[in-house]
Amino acid sequence: MTDVTAVGPAGSEELEGTVFDIGYQSYVGPREGRSRARWAVYKDGLRSALGLGRGPRAKVIPWFFITILGVIGLVMALIAGAVNTYVGPNAAEVLDLPSHSDYYGIASIVFFVFAAVGGPEMLCPDRRDGVINLYLVRPLTGSDYISARWLAFFTVMLSVAWLPQLLLLAGLTLSDANPGDYLLENWLDIPRLLTAGLAMAAYTTSLALFAASFTTRRAYASVFLVGMFVITTPFTTGLASQLAEDYEGTAGAWVSMFNLSNIPVHVNDLIFGEVSLITSVAPAGEFSGWILIGWYLLWTLVPAGLLWMRYRKLTP
Repeated sequence: MTDVTAVGPAGSEELEGTVFDIGYQSYVGPREGRSRARWAVYKDGLRSALGLGRGPRAKVIPWFFITILGVIGLVMALIAGAVNTYVGPNAAEVLDLPSHSDYYGIASIVFFVFAAVGGPEMLCPDRRDGVINLYLVRPLTGSDYISARWLAFFTVMLSVAWLPQLLLLAGLTLSDANPGDYLLENWLDIPRLLTAGLAMAAYTTSLALFAASFTTRRAYASVFLVGMFVITTPFTTGLASQLAEDYEGTAGAWVSMFNLSNIPVHVNDLIFGEVSLITSVAPAGEFSGWILIGWYLLWTLVPAGLLWMRYRKLTP
């Protein structure tokens, strides 16, 4: 602390004051650059998607959907386990009860609604509150920011996709009279369920974040996404059935391809080599596998690419 006296203009009184040395120093630690900034944005995205570090209200919606999806897998496991126990070994398989190949079809609507609610949380608040400008004054580019946000939400969606399937696998294994033999006979279900979950997570992440990039209001983005996933199902189903009855050819099947809820489930069917319950009546299932996979990639990679293009040139 130093006392100072300033001389004012001629004829004025002297000004007295005090200068405080509050210890500002230059940063001398390691400079971690963009990788550290990307990691910080990624971790913040995980916390935002799960409501961590925020009040109870922010946690209710994400954890409600996570619980519902986990319960679906757990109930499927309990039913299969009870049937195997009280009816006989492999009874669940003989009775064709829903299993790994059917899970994503059964839980798809809940999964998509969760993406519609959680996706906008990744982008909308940062743009509405101007926080993204603070990110970009750091050693961080628009591409870094959107890549970290995409990976954060993809991680959440992938975990949400895999957890119920792993619960179902554990239930089916432990309910078998010989758990070791069950795993040896069904070990291919593990890479299949992991790959199908990855496809589901990438698809929903790209669409959810792409839609959220057009607005600063989370509610608007969520309502639009729910409409895309939910309303396209009855609309395309009815129109595809009508076209199939009135016209020959594949017109009904192509309309069915625009059922956005079914697009990743068709890929799931190809991975497991079985038709799930939700796609068993979908005319699009008559197409060859390369068409279904190409259609999936179109709806996954194009939104992701457009999302990146929207953010890559951002400056503070």
